[in-house]
Amino acid sequence: MSIPFDYETMRLIWWALMGILLIGFALTDGFDLGSASLLPFVGRTDAERRMVINAIGPTWEGNQVWFILGGGAIFAAWPFVYAVSFSGFYLAMFLVLAAFILRPVGFKYRSKRPDAAWRERWDWALFVGGFVPALVFGVAVGNVLQGVPFRLDSDLRSFYEGSLLGLFSPFALLAGLVSVAMLVLHGAGWLTLKLEDGPVRDRAQRFGQIAALAAFVLYALGGVWLATGDIGYRIAGVAEAAGPSNPRMTETVHAAGAWLANYGAHPWMILAPLLGLAGPLVALMGIRGRKDTLVFAGSSMANLGIIASVGLSMFPFILPSSIDPRSSLLVWNASSSHTTLFIMLLVTVVLLPIVLAYTAWAYKIMFGRVTTRDVNLNPDFY
Repeated sequence: MSIPFDYETMRLIWWALMGILLIGFALTDGFDLGSASLLPFVGRTDAERRMVINAIGPTWEGNQVWFILGGGAIFAAWPFVYAVSFSGFYLAMFLVLAAFILRPVGFKYRSKRPDAAWRERWDWALFVGGFVPALVFGVAVGNVLQGVPFRLDSDLRSFYEGSLLGLFSPFALLAGLVSVAMLVLHGAGWLTLKLEDGPVRDRAQRFGQIAALAAFVLYALGGVWLATGDIGYRIAGVAEAAGPSNPRMTETVHAAGAWLANYGAHPWMILAPLLGLAGPLVALMGIRGRKDTLVFAGSSMANLGIIASVGLSMFPFILPSSIDPRSSLLVWNASSSHTTLFIMLLVTVVLLPIVLAYTAWAYKIMFGRVTTRDVNLNPDFY
């Protein structure tokens, strides 16, 4: 088979596609998670909470497809990364999946009975279904930045030597809080767009202001920690960009502050952290200026900038090892074969535009503000 792109280019394309899928998940399912995290606090009556639920009810299932696509892309394009991360983070992923299971059950069962206590319990279940994934995803990113305690033997079998509690280090918890603040802000931005003027929308905006300030401060603190702390890895020597997928053939070492080196080598990359810092401020300006679209645009900028800055800071690392840096997984040594990446790219080029077009159409059809009257009169609402 004649492949128009060389191996290095194919690896770069799939590294970029993996980032796009993660950002797509944060931009879509992120506001679902953020809105669910706000549910018990912005809605004080049953009708108010039903408004919040119906703001995300029509779209949350479709948004979650991005999570599945991301996992599938990692499995097919980066098998080493999939094997190490899904086995090492098994218990953390179990927490996320358990929380995700609460969402459909909560949506379907909450309104089955008119009892207030029954609905209150399901409201908190929906909160857990939003807050826990938001926190654990951020903690996972923090662990990736610090390095994951795994090693590969001479047969490329992976051995994870960490624990669930070990994932919650101070830096990882900081990353988790950045994730929570970022997604709560995004949820507040979505509720600002979707809800009628009234107390629920006002409360969402107040929480959005707090989340915007928290996201800005915590993200800036994380950047300072990366610059001054004992975090980072670099390649010792030369990595073959088109070499075989064998992590043991690349020499990598721990190097404090190395995650900021790419910004000196490629100044354009500074756009990502600038977006991460500017996004919460833009959202804050939108809230205070009563500009609904500006709020959501700012929260989307924050998601895009914060996630992109992680990938760009670490490039070409994907999953560094804290106990055996030579086992670290890079863009250049952890991918599938050249042919596999090309075939997957063909499938993606055909199917991804269809998915995006359908998603855009679905949002257009279902868009509109949720009102108290709609909730009280429409029996099809949650």
